Amino acid sequence: MATVMQKIKDIEDEMARTQKNKATAHHLGLLKAKLAKLRRELLAPTSKGGGGAGEGFDVTKSGDARVGLVGFPSVGKSTLLNKLTGTFSEVASYEFTTLTCIPGVIVYRGAKIQLLDLPGIIEGAKDGKGRGRQVISTARTCNCILIVLDAIKPITHKRLIEKELEGFGIRLNKEPPNLTFRKKDKGGINFTSTVTNTQLDLETVKAICSEYRIHNADISLRYDATADDLIDVIEGSRVYMPCIYVVNKVDQITLEELEILDKLPHYCPVSAHLEWNLDGLLEKIWEYLDLVRIYTKPKGLNPDYEDPVILSSKRRAMEDFCNRIHKDMVKQFKYALVWGSSVKHKPQRVGREHELEDEDVVQIIKKTGSSVREIYKNIHPWELQTFA
Repeated sequence: MATVMQKIKDIEDEMARTQKNKATAHHLGLLKAKLAKLRRELLAPTSKGGGGAGEGFDVTKSGDARVGLVGFPSVGKSTLLNKLTGTFSEVASYEFTTLTCIPGVIVYRGAKIQLLDLPGIIEGAKDGKGRGRQVISTARTCNCILIVLDAIKPITHKRLIEKELEGFGIRLNKEPPNLTFRKKDKGGINFTSTVTNTQLDLETVKAICSEYRIHNADISLRYDATADDLIDVIEGSRVYMPCIYVVNKVDQITLEELEILDKLPHYCPVSAHLEWNLDGLLEKIWEYLDLVRIYTKPKGLNPDYEDPVILSSKRRAMEDFCNRIHKDMVKQFKYALVWGSSVKHKPQRVGREHELEDEDVVQIIKKTGSSVREIYKNIHPWELQTFA
């Protein structure tokens, strides 16, 4: 472990000494690839004596989405959990009050959102200091991260936490790199691009691939990508998720300081203790989770607006809706009647490929036949009401 840590430090020192320009781009790209490999080795050691490094807390995932509270000790994460969910997480004036992961549930707009109060992390968490790897491993399982910052402490904490999360393969408020990487058996490295590249050239690409012992591959860029982007795609273990910077304790700063903090991207000011702007935070969490509510309409009855089916906006086809209710429901799907903004007519008959919109109302029409009983015998009565 110490050997890997020393190698990481040596590479980071060399990168800090190296000026960034076209002449050094090849060398820096090679160093970044070596650094990524060493961090992967550090975070997922092959030896059995690693003490469970890289494993998260044993918290069962529940609800429609999971949100994690990440931050340095004593910034107000536990107070936020208590105020938003009613779950008790110990609060005190000393650091490291929370030593394990405390889950709570927010019910908002019909969705059940699991909120995790994670122990405070410290600088160097990504390298194994404290319980950092457990904290960040659990954060990787979230759909959204809330980085909680103390308004009366330096905002440089923001960058430090970002560095720790990025070192563990979490990419905040970023989209996956728009490039294609495909290994092949022969033909060498084929590098093409549809745009002008200012940060990657064939020599740098070959050096990075060589570090991963990849000598034959097709690589196609659709934007001005960096060496980090190519490394992320080759590694294949990066997690891309939305992040909100929750600046807590704003009741203890001046209006002028608040206006400066307001320039922070993805920012939400709150005072957990005084319950200031908690509604605004919930609204922002809902926006960043990008969820879709679908209401069911049993035949001959009014739609059920109390208990919507929650889908991700990236997976909101009628087939996804059926699978969310029951895995066997799609087998007996014939068509559906939909009311809402996703259709021109109300109701409109649609198939399983139809994309639903937020607050659509759906009534499913099943196939006829004796096999229906075999499918339905494992479905709860309330699920049957969704069918006509």
